Amino acid sequence: MKRIVILANGDFPSSTVTLDLLHDADVIICCDGAAERLSKYGMEPNFVVGDMDSLSEKYKKKYQSLLYSSADQETNDLTKAFILARTLSPGEIHILGATGKREDHTLGNVSLLLDYAKSINCPIDIVTDYGRFMAIYDTATLDVPLGIQISIFAFDATLKIKSAGLKYPTDNVIFDSLWKASLNEACETSVTLTLSHRCGVLLFLANSH
Repeated sequence: MKRIVILANGDFPSSTVTLDLLHDADVIICCDGAAERLSKYGMEPNFVVGDMDSLSEKYKKKYQSLLYSSADQETNDLTKAFILARTLSPGEIHILGATGKREDHTLGNVSLLLDYAKSINCPIDIVTDYGRFMAIYDTATLDVPLGIQISIFAFDATLKIKSAGLKYPTDNVIFDSLWKASLNEACETSVTLTLSHRCGVLLFLANSH
């Protein structure tokens, strides 16, 4: 069971948390242009995936044996990398570089986490320099540092989430807009979110300071 890191071509990791994940990875899958940035950082990918539109000819030649090229325009490079990662017996998958640069790419990549989490039986998250996104589909209990900021994003106005361990209860929140349950805070070291029905919910856990 491998620790797989998918490195997308957004902001390159710079925090201790993200760089540790990068260095501790058993397998690194780069979304085309991210391979060049990884090489300039001093590390090498195991696979390079995508349509190769942002990878220079120099690096296409350098990584010729590692390229998994796909011109499929129905999926983005991150999804192509995830599809490959699923075939590698992952024990956990961490996605880095999925945010930053263009905001439309950031929103698209984060929303895809719901699809990925639903289709795999191992932990998967998007880790940024500021925290991490994770997805849940049912009632969940999280062990968290006291005082950590937690934002909850759901896309179902019929969903009710009963919370325990949060500073601001979510029991009466109507999830018809993304801001509705953002910027909450853990007032205990265990937070339980009880969902009224099975539904995809994105959580962002900010780094503790």
